[in-house]
Amino acid sequence: MIVSQLLTGFGLAGSAGLNAYVPLLAISVLGRLELIHLREPFDILTHPAVIGVTAVLLLVELLVDKIPAVDHVNDVIQTLVRPAAGALVFAAGSGAVSDVPPVALLAAGLVTAFSVHATKAVARPVVHTATLGTGGPVVSLVEDVAAVVGSLLALFAPLLAALFFTLLAFGAYKAVVGLRRTLHRAAA
Repeated sequence: MIVSQLLTGFGLAGSAGLNAYVPLLAISVLGRLELIHLREPFDILTHPAVIGVTAVLLLVELLVDKIPAVDHVNDVIQTLVRPAAGALVFAAGSGAVSDVPPVALLAAGLVTAFSVHATKAVARPVVHTATLGTGGPVVSLVEDVAAVVGSLLALFAPLLAALFFTLLAFGAYKAVVGLRRTLHRAAA
């Protein structure tokens, strides 16, 4: 059971590294609907005002991340937001883990979300350069879908979430390597 709870936490934090508000909204809404249980103090996430603010922030994120140049500013801002959200959703999503100190859960979520965000932030300029700026919105949409799928898998099928993120990381690595090769050939 502890492994499953930790996989849930890692999956939610990984999703937060892609889009901070998707896993936050997922656990908030599912907690509100009583499909998952959030322990104190994380049960505050089920408050209608928190859900409303998170939904608005998600809509803003979905829009600004699709606009070339604005998405870079958003990534700078999200460098603080995504790790914080990752820490929160890791601790909230794996909150039933009583044998692990809460600080360790928060730290694991922060590091996981920051790692995913940093990887994304490094890959985005390669995508922008290789596609002359047109690939950013497409990649952003893929990241959003991956955050939704990753969040839901983390909550309802944690082992599949681990497999999903492993495959996603491998696919992203292969895509970036391929784009870099293309750029090097074009420059030669």
